[in-house]
Amino acid sequence: MFLETAVRALQEAKCLNLSYDGYERLVEVHLIGRDKNDQPIMLVWQISGGSATGERVGWKALRLQDARNAELIEIASQAPRSGYSRQNNAIKTVTHYL
Repeated sequence: MFLETAVRALQEAKCLNLSYDGYERLVEVHLIGRDKNDQPIMLVWQISGGSATGERVGWKALRLQDARNAELIEIASQAPRSGYSRQNNAIKTVTHYL
């Protein structure tokens, strides 16, 4: 289950490699919660990869049900990144955080 993988990445301070919106992404998980529809969502700092918006690096709120092929990798997360806040408009309820 992807939620378990995301929680492990957060707890173990490891990066995640995943596919999202058709793009491969390397991310650091900062927070996991639920959106307004009670669906799992995570706040990440994207280190590299593609993006539908063209923003290859930076803050992203990713719905867990839309992520594919998530793999915990042996690259240490640098979380928390500058600008990290538990407050995010996309996240209604926080369940796991730094």
